[in-house]
Amino acid sequence: MNIQPQCTNHLVKSEDLNHHGTLYAGRTAEWFVEAGFIAAAKLTNPENIVCLKIHGMQFSEPVRRGEILHMESKIVLTGKTSLVAYIQALRHDKLLLYGFITFVHVNKSGQPTPHGITIKATSAEDKTLQEQARNLSR
Repeated sequence: MNIQPQCTNHLVKSEDLNHHGTLYAGRTAEWFVEAGFIAAAKLTNPENIVCLKIHGMQFSEPVRRGEILHMESKIVLTGKTSLVAYIQALRHDKLLLYGFITFVHVNKSGQPTPHGITIKATSAEDKTLQEQARNLSR
């Protein structure tokens, strides 16, 4: 299966701000995990997906009230039971935030179980992301 990006958008509202008047990192983390989860849920039953680890969420600049954050996520690497998502957030096509999340496919008892999904990177960008995902600490 080829890598397929998923997109979500969020309008930054007053309740999303921190004491500096910029987007609160906790709210961003919520949206970040949600975006990664959506990418994983497009490939397997959402009831079988749990978040194992956020491998980093790197900001390049602040986000302010009234701005629209465009989140793009895609599963770039699969293991026997794992799915690794790359997530980036943009404003007007400028990268503001990026990182990786590992999700695990589980059974009804919460035990890791094989998902049978294989991802193929075809673009140079996706091949680079896949290699970066391979080098993440689990």
